[in-house]
Amino acid sequence: MIKIQIEKDSVLDQPNDDACCKILKTVLENQGNDDGTITVILGQDELLRNLKKQFFKKNQYTDVIAFRLNNYEEKVVEGEVYISLPRARENAKTFGEPFEREISRLLIHGVLHLLGYEDDTKKSKMVMTSLEDKYLKMVQWKKLFTKENKILIH
Repeated sequence: MIKIQIEKDSVLDQPNDDACCKILKTVLENQGNDDGTITVILGQDELLRNLKKQFFKKNQYTDVIAFRLNNYEEKVVEGEVYISLPRARENAKTFGEPFEREISRLLIHGVLHLLGYEDDTKKSKMVMTSLEDKYLKMVQWKKLFTKENKILIH
């Protein structure tokens, strides 16, 4: 069984938990994983910047960080995916993508990292991007936010 927990910063946009879970489960199940525990933390730029500095020794903003909490050899996936919602909004504007699609891409990207995919070479980045595109076509990213749970921030 796949257990997913979504933690959100209350001053930011609030994506629909069920929609986030469906996106993650689609990737996991299509990758042959049906057991695991994943926590998604949707936060501010500074949270991810501090994590990047602490764990990767880089003092820079980033949109997504994933931490696998157990060994990659284990079939059960245990991990955390951190996403900066302000950075995702900035990326969406830069790339001319809907905000919901960008958040969905980051959810998919984070889960792929938990499954062992890397993006540190041109070839591995192409593989991940191809998988992201594949899963974006399979999921309902347009339903990630609903009017009831969207807080407008500028």
